[in-house]
Amino acid sequence: MVHAYILVQTEVGQAAAVAKEIGAIPGVVSAEDVTGPYDVIVRAEADGVDNLGRLVVAKVQGVPGITRTLTCPVVNLA
Repeated sequence: MVHAYILVQTEVGQAAAVAKEIGAIPGVVSAEDVTGPYDVIVRAEADGVDNLGRLVVAKVQGVPGITRTLTCPVVNLA
């Protein structure tokens, strides 16, 4: 299982709607509004890197109101 954080920038005033819609996507563990350079932080999981890529490109990036995403896969260094 691969886990990742997806940092999302949205159009002005769209963060809450984007977080709600992303939160309903299968594979998304959580989607929360935040302040700072990103508007929503998403925790996602998938069976492998390829499926994670499909989740981000085909599902998350298709949500209206998103202007940019940055996917940060979780690594286990210990």
